[in-house]
Amino acid sequence: MNKLTLALRRKPIIITVAILLVLLAVSRWSAWRSKDALVLDNLGIFSLVFTENDKKQDEFYKRMEKLQSQFMLSQDARLTVLEKQNKEMLDLIHSMRVPPPDMTIRDKLIFMLPYDPDAKFPGYIWQTWKHGLNDEKFNPLYRDGQSQWAGKNPGFVHEIFNDDTSYAFIKHLYGHIPEIIEAFEALPEVILKIDFFKYLVLFARGGVYADVDTLPLQPIPNWIPDNVSPTEIGLIISVGSESSSPQWRMESHRRLEFGQFVIQAKPGHPILREIIAQITIKTLRKKRQLKDGEYMGLHGNSNDMQLELSRWTGSGAWTDVVFEILNDYVKSSIYKSVTWKEFHDLTTPKLVSDVLVLPIKSFASDIEVPKDGKISDAIAFVKHYNDKIWKTT
Repeated sequence: MNKLTLALRRKPIIITVAILLVLLAVSRWSAWRSKDALVLDNLGIFSLVFTENDKKQDEFYKRMEKLQSQFMLSQDARLTVLEKQNKEMLDLIHSMRVPPPDMTIRDKLIFMLPYDPDAKFPGYIWQTWKHGLNDEKFNPLYRDGQSQWAGKNPGFVHEIFNDDTSYAFIKHLYGHIPEIIEAFEALPEVILKIDFFKYLVLFARGGVYADVDTLPLQPIPNWIPDNVSPTEIGLIISVGSESSSPQWRMESHRRLEFGQFVIQAKPGHPILREIIAQITIKTLRKKRQLKDGEYMGLHGNSNDMQLELSRWTGSGAWTDVVFEILNDYVKSSIYKSVTWKEFHDLTTPKLVSDVLVLPIKSFASDIEVPKDGKISDAIAFVKHYNDKIWKTT
């Protein structure tokens, strides 16, 4: 076979192979295009699916947030109910604490309410007056004061009692200590009952007591200095009066007296316990010493009556008890004697044991309240009109 014949035979084979290669290349290119188109098509489908899923997820999350919000509201409501039930249970437990009848009055008070120095100051504001708030005889000046006490302290429970409701409240609080109820009933003047009431309600419930002839200048939380922790304090009082007159004994029981027209206290404080015990004992002794036909009351001229009131339930008795407790090492943990000179011309708050004593101007400020309500004196907390309300009772 010559070379020409061999070449002619190979030519169809080469052409066939070339055609096959071309077809293979075209096939692969078509397959690649088809695959790419499929991917693009799939991406479109997936995009559509994901878009739908996103919408469903958004709806799902919204429903979950709504359910969570409803759950939280439900939990808050349950917690509120539980807290209320817990408080009612604690009140019931306290009311069931019946002291043995052979205990002294002081021991009965300790049994009723042991003092917890680590407790918080309760958010109560207590006031009492012979007329009810809706009575037209309620002095407009006093009405403004009670309104301001509530307005400046929105987180506090504000209660104002008249003669009837205050008596009912004391019977409820001290029903298991009949000596206290007897003494309260025996007090011959409304002002004596008002004084006794303030000590009794603060001992049992704590919080702030304010006479009706007071006007708050700042919110109650402002009373505690920034450099003093509330856990260090059990009682907040102020100097009420200080006389420089050589004849001070004719005017007051003590040269320097602590005011009791505004007091803040934790429940069960020892000073409150002692003043309650002393008033109870003194009143029952006076009652038992009465002869037939005698009347237990305030006697003498106006000045004599004021001094007797002060020594019985007022600022004189209050001052004596404060100094008595501060000078009791066991109760105050103070190593030195505490006298009135510690508070002479006091200009800044002073912490002695757990008693925060404020200057006269803090609870008996003579500052004029500006129209904008901004008080220029940082430690002017209360304005006391000093209306001598005992003369009007």
